[in-house]
Amino acid sequence: MTQSFTLAQLAETLGLDYQGDGDLCLEGVSTLEKAGPHALTFLANPSYKKFLASTKAGAVILSPGHAQTYPHAALISDNPYATWAKALTLMHPLAHPAPGVAATACIDPSAEIHPTAAISDHCVVGANCKIGARVILGPHSIVEANAEIAADSRLVARVFVGHDCQLGQRTIVHPGVVIGADGFGVALDNGHWQKVPQLGRVVFGDDCEIGANTTIDRGALGDTILGNDVRIDNQVQIAHNVCIGDHTAIAGCVGIAGSTTIGSYCMIAGASGIGGHLTITDQVIITAMSTVVSSINSPGTYGSGIPAQPHQRWKRVLARLAKLDDWIGRLKKIEKGSSD
Repeated sequence: MTQSFTLAQLAETLGLDYQGDGDLCLEGVSTLEKAGPHALTFLANPSYKKFLASTKAGAVILSPGHAQTYPHAALISDNPYATWAKALTLMHPLAHPAPGVAATACIDPSAEIHPTAAISDHCVVGANCKIGARVILGPHSIVEANAEIAADSRLVARVFVGHDCQLGQRTIVHPGVVIGADGFGVALDNGHWQKVPQLGRVVFGDDCEIGANTTIDRGALGDTILGNDVRIDNQVQIAHNVCIGDHTAIAGCVGIAGSTTIGSYCMIAGASGIGGHLTITDQVIITAMSTVVSSINSPGTYGSGIPAQPHQRWKRVLARLAKLDDWIGRLKKIEKGSSD
């Protein structure tokens, strides 16, 4: 569903200044290249500025500097990309199913379901669960006993929330996510792996979003904790007793081992691996495919990934790495000889 706005209405709603015809009706959104005369678009990445002169968009979200030289309709924003996100939310609101419980859902009699919540087909809600106001449980989602899902949260479909776990307000959980499965706790006893019971929970703050097929393990004794406004991409593994600070974002295929603490406003790029029992301070950026094996105590950018290169060149690099110890030994002898 698309909601139309005039340029003036959109500016007022977003608290922005605008230039051009305030009565212009914006009926949809598009890219700079493909936008038509009633579409809204934006410019945030400078590499797309080349399309600004030729765009046929009805209005463009622009920074003040770009707006000064643009002769047509525009919304003026200090952060065009964030404004774009807000405009999309207004113009393409999510459909909300009607409140109520589907006939095929299985709800324990002791569960507390707010009358404004919507429980879809084939959902299961266990004993003593609390499902808050305007919560949406998508088809085939399972919420085990004593779990709590706070107001305005949405489990899109086929989401598992384990017993005793707590999700904060306005949480979005995409299909296939598992929250509160047992962490990987085993002890070797006489040649046999003995399972260590996982007795903790998973506890979310507010405004979190979890991507498809991500897994977040419950704590072993204490809890696995996500702060407020934590954003997790698809296929991320978060092990037991990990703590993630407010406003941290983690891209796809990252693995975080148990009992590691990650600070606030961190960004972890895709396919990175973070060892267990580490501490990463606030405002750390970890670049793609990095391996973190020791704590990071100072804000900044860290990385260890090796970019792809021609195969023959990579084979030469590997061959030289195999000789590195020998070269170092020779260098030490040379240094020792010169010092003598």
